[in-house]
Amino acid sequence: MSVAACAALLERGDADRFAAVMAAPVAAREALLVLYAFNLEVARAPWVTKEPMIAEMRLQWWRDVVAEAGEGRPARAHEVAGPLAGLIREAGLPVGVMDALVEARRWDVYREPFEDGAALAAYLEDSGGGLMWLAGRALGAGDGAEAALRGLGWAAGLAAFLQAVPELEARGRVPLVDGRPEAVAALAREGLARLAAAKPGLRALGKARAATISAWQAEALLRLAAAEPGRVASGALRVSEFARRWGLLKAGFRAGLV
Repeated sequence: MSVAACAALLERGDADRFAAVMAAPVAAREALLVLYAFNLEVARAPWVTKEPMIAEMRLQWWRDVVAEAGEGRPARAHEVAGPLAGLIREAGLPVGVMDALVEARRWDVYREPFEDGAALAAYLEDSGGGLMWLAGRALGAGDGAEAALRGLGWAAGLAAFLQAVPELEARGRVPLVDGRPEAVAALAREGLARLAAAKPGLRALGKARAATISAWQAEALLRLAAAEPGRVASGALRVSEFARRWGLLKAGFRAGLV
């Protein structure tokens, strides 16, 4: 399957995941490029229009793409849909998980806040957790690795979500159920706890460990948010460029030693 268009799309629209793919072993890159390009298309669908109905139609289009691929029907003529259908068939990706990933993005379409902490947790589970599990599965991870990969993905999704809080607020969304510093710190600690619980299961992933590279910043960002929660609201939740590069290098090195 041709993935050049997926690579170009990811490089332009999701620099961090593109960097993670480039740090992965060569054999893992094709599948990750396709999957992450799909995720990017889904994630930006709610934001390319101010009309909720149009955004809903875009998300439904991707749900249909996934469902049709799962049924073995011909792929639609789209630079990502074609390679994605091939990946779903070749890797046996669970289309229910992919559908839940798309469905989760409906929250981004509207201005209503999350109903409660459980709703935010479910959003992170279906988006970040689901994507990490799909990435691992695409690289050969077995069912026994699902909990660890989902835990890592949840934590990484939370870190990215906290970084996006100022932008979400600027776009009229209410991202945090409780924006008080102590509540933000507690949320970050929950992410760290999930990350710690996931680590033992990640060590046995073998070649599928390349899927975890995309979470290379999660622990540092969550530790920073737990210690200095005010950085979330001010848009200063980021690590130094040196720490970022070093973290990526370490993650890529670990993934290659399998």
